[in-house]
Amino acid sequence: MHFLIAIFLFFFSQSVGLCQQFDKSDSFFVYGDIKITVERQTNAGNFRNTRIIFFALPNGNTTAMTMGKKMQPSDDWHYDIQHIKAQTAFIRQIDPHTEYVVYYLENSLKSWPAWKSRHPEYKKIFAALVDSVFVNYPAKRKSVHLNGHSGGGSFIFGFLDGVKKIPAYVKRISFLESDYGYGSSYFSKFKNWLHEVKNASLNVFAYNDSIALYNGKRIVSDTGGTWVRSHLFLKDLKADFKFHQSATDSILMYKGYHQRIQFFFKPNYNKGIYHTQQVEMNGFIHSVFCGTRFDSKGYQYYGSRAYSRFIE
Repeated sequence: MHFLIAIFLFFFSQSVGLCQQFDKSDSFFVYGDIKITVERQTNAGNFRNTRIIFFALPNGNTTAMTMGKKMQPSDDWHYDIQHIKAQTAFIRQIDPHTEYVVYYLENSLKSWPAWKSRHPEYKKIFAALVDSVFVNYPAKRKSVHLNGHSGGGSFIFGFLDGVKKIPAYVKRISFLESDYGYGSSYFSKFKNWLHEVKNASLNVFAYNDSIALYNGKRIVSDTGGTWVRSHLFLKDLKADFKFHQSATDSILMYKGYHQRIQFFFKPNYNKGIYHTQQVEMNGFIHSVFCGTRFDSKGYQYYGSRAYSRFIE
């Protein structure tokens, strides 16, 4: 395993050079079947801070699908449901003094839960991956944001499995309809991280998938969906943190710990499936900005696409 970690360090040190050579993005593989695509800003501005965002892909999606594109009649619908690249461009426009770098994490099985089941050493792999990127990225003031949609949350929990405590360089963790793997055994790591790390922030997005139907059948078990998992997560946090509840026409919100912890719940009145809308409707933007001075600046969570002009 030490040899494997050394390989990771080599590849990620090389990725720094690749990032400097390419104007927009470049991809490379580690551990044979983990594809990493790095997307940096084309301008070399005088940034005050650098935010390294790890975005773990949802099940069944490629990196190109997750980035998104202008749709043509023959295109697969998956290209129009996330638009992380365009949402990142919006984020950069709103906050031009921070460098936002996105590492898209994909694997050959197009499923992080499936990949973990085939690689029992995933704990050390994920911890080495994140740490190596952070250590080797050429910036003085930098932090990590762990993010992911759907099955991408499995990568985040896999990383947590591989560390005794969440590192202080991790400043934000977001579950975009992706905390299927949450159990109370993770609570102490989140609690200690939130208490001990300055400005540590956690946000969770979920809709009521417990009653959602596809062809007349439920899509999740009584305990397996994000609605149930997220409410358990919130219940655990309420033992240590106070929350304020509020609501809009479409979202029920719980905010606590000086808005460093935020939960966004979408009710489900027609038993529909709203799995991707939470990302598409400015969800990635909000996962980055909620609780900051840019919260809802120029956009509204679960509103119309604020990033449309950036879709290429």
